[in-house]
Amino acid sequence: MITGIDIHSIYVLDQDAALDFYVGKLGFTVDTDVDMGFMRWLTVAPPGQPDRLILLEKPGPPALSDDAAAKVRDLVTQGAMPVTILSTDDCRGTHAALVAKGVEFSQDPEEQPYGIDCALRDPFGNNLRMTQRAAVQRPVGDDDVARWSPSS
Repeated sequence: MITGIDIHSIYVLDQDAALDFYVGKLGFTVDTDVDMGFMRWLTVAPPGQPDRLILLEKPGPPALSDDAAAKVRDLVTQGAMPVTILSTDDCRGTHAALVAKGVEFSQDPEEQPYGIDCALRDPFGNNLRMTQRAAVQRPVGDDDVARWSPSS
């Protein structure tokens, strides 16, 4: 029986730059940093959640061929990889603290039916969202749909 998810993977183009961003700016902690010879196994954890790991994975062998790795690197830089959603108890306060550390946001905190959230990218192009979940979700309204719809 599956009991949970332990590790989520994010492709990064430079693991040292990833450490600077995820640990130095976002406040994650290093869980494992091992040079395995053929790859570097680098995992970080959000503060206070040592069992919820993110593998900061450089695209390449053994998981990907050189050709596939080149395609993945291109997709990362285009921001075409799946979004990772981070949680916070204070979206606006955390946003302000991260802006003060030099983190650039593509969307400032905004009220949503599910809470308050904002958007940022890591140094490689990966989309991240940061969400403060509402105690009670509100119904989706026409204004939400209009705001979420792509511009014509």
